[in-house]
Amino acid sequence: MKLPVELQEPRGLWLLTALAPLVLLYVLKVRRSRRVVSSGWLWSAAARDLLARSPFRRLVAQVPLLLQALAIVAAAIALSRPALRSTALVGEHVAVVVDVSASMRAIDPERGVTRAALARELAASVVDSLGPAGDAMIIETGRDARVACPLDRDTRRLKEAIAKLDARDVEGQLTPAVGLAVDRLRAVGGDRRVVVITDGAVDDLSLPGAAVPLDVRLVSAPIDNVGIVRIDVRAGTDAATKEDEVQAFALVASHAKGAREIFVTLRLAGVTEPLASRRFRIAPGERAPVLLTFKPAEGDRGKGLVVEVSPRDAFAADDVAYARVPLGARQPVVLIGAAPSPWLERALRSDPNVELSKGTPAELEKTPVAPGTLHVFDRVCPAAPPQGDFVVVGPPTGACLGIAVGAAVDRPAITSWANGDPRLRFLTLDGVHVAKATPLSVGNARDSLVRGTTDTLIADASTPGRTGTIIGFDVGESDWPLKASYVLFMRNTLELARAHRASGQVAPARAGEPIRVPVPRTAAKVEVHAPGEKAPRALPVQAGLAVVPDTGTAGHYLVSWDGRDQGSVLVPVNLTSEHESDLHRRLKADSKSGVTVTAAARPTLSLSDAGWVLALAALAFVVLDVLWLTRAPRARRSGVAPPTRKPA
Repeated sequence: MKLPVELQEPRGLWLLTALAPLVLLYVLKVRRSRRVVSSGWLWSAAARDLLARSPFRRLVAQVPLLLQALAIVAAAIALSRPALRSTALVGEHVAVVVDVSASMRAIDPERGVTRAALARELAASVVDSLGPAGDAMIIETGRDARVACPLDRDTRRLKEAIAKLDARDVEGQLTPAVGLAVDRLRAVGGDRRVVVITDGAVDDLSLPGAAVPLDVRLVSAPIDNVGIVRIDVRAGTDAATKEDEVQAFALVASHAKGAREIFVTLRLAGVTEPLASRRFRIAPGERAPVLLTFKPAEGDRGKGLVVEVSPRDAFAADDVAYARVPLGARQPVVLIGAAPSPWLERALRSDPNVELSKGTPAELEKTPVAPGTLHVFDRVCPAAPPQGDFVVVGPPTGACLGIAVGAAVDRPAITSWANGDPRLRFLTLDGVHVAKATPLSVGNARDSLVRGTTDTLIADASTPGRTGTIIGFDVGESDWPLKASYVLFMRNTLELARAHRASGQVAPARAGEPIRVPVPRTAAKVEVHAPGEKAPRALPVQAGLAVVPDTGTAGHYLVSWDGRDQGSVLVPVNLTSEHESDLHRRLKADSKSGVTVTAAARPTLSLSDAGWVLALAALAFVVLDVLWLTRAPRARRSGVAPPTRKPA
């Protein structure tokens, strides 16, 4: 059974060693002085004492000794800063901050429940300990802080808000949540207090001193863990067979005290049969890189990949990572026109990693193209921007994708070009002559890539998620194909399209971050199928972008849209956090900041300092000792003779 007292500075008990010299002073014999008296029979007892060989005498209980010993004991305990444990919170207004980051999903080895369950249990006990006039607010903090319940005295509503809290696959940050709690409590008067319930596995390990008392309660003990902290999947080529292959890189970190034998497997999402696997032994504190490769089938492009570590441990959230099969190293390009220019076809075929196909606008409407395809329109302008990157060469007079195309002019001279644009990197247009061109009128000067004596000759028609280029002349009616700058321009355009296609136009995201997905402007309905959700959710679309705001669960998010250019894109979302995987991390606070960090296993929520009571008691014992030693001798009763003692 634990006493309801805690010594905050146990070193103060060293003062108890002063009891030894105190007792020694009372057992040492006093050195006697010699005197000449008329008779020695009255001093026989003192003579026997003088004849004793031991320098010590028998300890006799005396009032001064008792008072002085009590004063030393009281002073020693007062210096050790005793505090009384209490289940009542000190404060009329309490803000309870509950950590709901990914590490709170780890299973506590002693209780067999998650850390989040322990946090909910402790938060409910905080609510139960409120005083009659006290109120509390509940704040959950993961990647961001959110008020789950404002200040309220109704314990039923507070506990309902606590019961809805659950951990998510996101990194945890405490400082923003503490700042939010302090700001909310500043608006109210009286005693205020912030109670933070966390496991200590957070990014910000040093909490600043707050304007109100801040108590941090750590749930669960440190846990050994091995998890994936980084994932990357790329398209490559087998050095032996020269065939396409997918290369999956995973970084596995060990935060365990002993070595472990683990398996790392790679499989397609929804398929149990592994594509590749590796077994190895990971040492304590080691960060082991793992490479898994496989040759993709034709229908595997764009599908989801899952990397797993087995056997699973107490923290399963970082034992799995998600990726996507890349679309391949060869860039698909479609050349559209009634009679495409041979100069365009020759420049596109010069890249060995290009898959070129040709067709007319009517054939393009009937035949679907692969995602990420570069569209090159020769002397024709599409009615709407295609799904991927595009280039329009020699558009007809009129409006083309929001840019006005003027009447043809003869021999326009090139005056300037935008060197900072990625399509015009490492090239110069000096010495390029154009026989005939149709000037382009752009609304913004930044959209002008190449300017001539009359107007813009090459314009930027990019939209969110795609790069668009309009060339206001037929390359066959110029000497540009004979220059090196022409090949560089086509290569730069292909590299931009290849980069957009490699990322699927949507890069892999981290859990908790919003996903921005470019969709066609003709998309009628956009939905997202999130992991763990049975039904899809509709997404709003603005300026060709659909945003998935909530990604608190790691996995594959499938964004699909209907309409003329219907399609879909798979976006992997991962935790992969070193901070969350290290379940040994414990939050520390500077002693000067006024922040107290204690284990939640203790049954108390507040400590009341009782050292001042014992300090007053020590002072009282000293005063009593002085009064006893300086007291006046008691007068004898009159008329009564003192008793005589017979001589021995």
